[in-house]
Amino acid sequence: MTRILTALAACLLLLAPAPAPAQDDGISEIQALLQAHRELIEDSSRRTIGPAIDALADSGLPAAQAVLERWQAKEMYQRESDGLFFFAEEAGEDDQGEDLLTLYDIATGEELETVLEDGMDQLRPNSGIRGMMGAALVRFQLKDPDPAVRLGALDAIGRDAEPSHLPALRAALEAEDDPDIAARMDRLARLLTIQFSEDDAARIAAIESFAGDLGVDVRATLNPLVRTDLRVTEGPVPDDVDLARVLTPGTEALSKVDAYEELVDADLAPPLIDRDAQKAALVTHLADGEVAGIQVADLNTEATRDMAYAELVRRGAVEAAATQSEIDDILAGFSFYEVYTATSPEVVAAAVSALQAIDRSVAFNEFLDLALDALSLASIYFLAAIGLAITFGVMRVINMAHGEFIMMGAYTGYVVQQIIPDYTASLIVALPAAFAVTFGAGVAMERLVIRWLYHRPLETLLATFGISIALQQLARNIFGTQARPLTSPDWLGGALTINDVVSISYIRIAIFGLALIFLCVFLFIMNRTRVGLEVRAVTQNPAMAASMGINPDRINMLTFGLGSGIAGIAGVAIGLWAKVTSELGQDYIVQSFMTVVVGGVGNIWGTLLGAGLIGALQKFIEWFNPSNTLAAQTYMIIFIIIFIQFRPRGLIALKGRAAEA
Repeated sequence: MTRILTALAACLLLLAPAPAPAQDDGISEIQALLQAHRELIEDSSRRTIGPAIDALADSGLPAAQAVLERWQAKEMYQRESDGLFFFAEEAGEDDQGEDLLTLYDIATGEELETVLEDGMDQLRPNSGIRGMMGAALVRFQLKDPDPAVRLGALDAIGRDAEPSHLPALRAALEAEDDPDIAARMDRLARLLTIQFSEDDAARIAAIESFAGDLGVDVRATLNPLVRTDLRVTEGPVPDDVDLARVLTPGTEALSKVDAYEELVDADLAPPLIDRDAQKAALVTHLADGEVAGIQVADLNTEATRDMAYAELVRRGAVEAAATQSEIDDILAGFSFYEVYTATSPEVVAAAVSALQAIDRSVAFNEFLDLALDALSLASIYFLAAIGLAITFGVMRVINMAHGEFIMMGAYTGYVVQQIIPDYTASLIVALPAAFAVTFGAGVAMERLVIRWLYHRPLETLLATFGISIALQQLARNIFGTQARPLTSPDWLGGALTINDVVSISYIRIAIFGLALIFLCVFLFIMNRTRVGLEVRAVTQNPAMAASMGINPDRINMLTFGLGSGIAGIAGVAIGLWAKVTSELGQDYIVQSFMTVVVGGVGNIWGTLLGAGLIGALQKFIEWFNPSNTLAAQTYMIIFIIIFIQFRPRGLIALKGRAAEA
């Protein structure tokens, strides 16, 4: 019977549930985990603390995130008596002036007791360890319900990625329900796959998925895979290397001096001795009028000095060294080449192919960006030249003060902004105000000066040039010589970014839109209004127009005023993009004349085409010589001079009497 009872008791003991290991001594699971890594935590350093942090991050315990956060914030303490860990906060001082701490349970966060600080050790991780904790916390943040926290985690991974982030990203991606965040996670996961995955097939698939991608992060990830290392070997290049390219000493890729230094560093050739050191060695071993059996009188060429030095080397009198004349012969016996440093040739091949596709995509988008720059510059030139197309193209008046009307418009916008601080409202007011001011100035100039100089181009040129100088000086006297700000509204700030290569500022887009508006307005006035009909009649045949009851003087006055008013509006638009000074108009007068002449005098479509050609030509020249815009303008003027020799009437020449006028 006793045996039976004993056997039953043993069975009951076997069937009884075992207690949780973390609770064997009455401590929580998170405390048990910290105790298991106690030695690493107590003697922590960036090189040794990794397993403890990874154990916390991978534990899956609810309190792990709080422990890492409080530890990172230096709010975790260890009790000296038993080595247990707690959260703690300062609790003032006791009656004896001793510092106190309030302890909190690291598993539940519950307040436990208030103790003296002397019995507690504060965990103070250095910046390196805090960085490792931050990387581990990213794994928790990827699953945070707040989208902003998840996005912040993705930014943190992008800045400082680690291999442990890859599985965390993949796990978070499966549970992500926000399509935008999921797309960012997927992109980042593919980038990390390229960097850290041990599966070459997965890395190659990730690399191929980025073919043609313009992201800077992609190029930063792929470039290390195609990094090369310079190697040198005696004889031909080995067949069993992942060859990137063969280098020839003496070319741009590898100079002879650098190639020889590689040989010296590899102990494949003696050091190179310069001529001064060689002469000093020969002088040191001069005896009885000869050096190494060669008379001093014969040491008047580099060849004989090299022979003498070589003989000294043979005798052991000096250390072996190569001379300049021996470099070519020594280099001829070696091969220089670069090999890829990545371990897998297949991964390297995929990276090279992807980078080539990216380079092609970048080249295309750079061309597109250059075309957008040219288009925006052309719209600026068109705005500046459209008024001149009226005064010069229609009236045949060479107005050298046209740039100053642009300047007057810009300053009008500045004055309006001083009165109306709201930039949007001031811009709305400035455009018609600039038109009114410059229209009035143009009418006054035509009535007082230009009307007396019709059909006298030289006198007109000199008179308007003098007016130009006078207006510039007047602007200096009123506004000073410093540039004045013409601030654009907030909605015109920033740029429209299409990708990492192509972008265009909103101000330039607005100027382009304004140019199109004025093109439409000008065409409407010239083709759909009585004023436009009269202007065209006076342009074609002033005498016939006068006989039909049209007043040519009135039409000339209105035409000149209209051209000047449009220049004022152009000044407001240009002032938002360029600095407003008294010399603002001078920066555009030459391009304005070239635009009108190249396009075809008196033709608005020719002005539009000429502005496009001038803008594209200038940007194209600047692309070849980006550091010298003055040279670009010089080349452009030379091209225009040559162009006029072949098409003196411009791209779109007028026909009929107007062309003969």
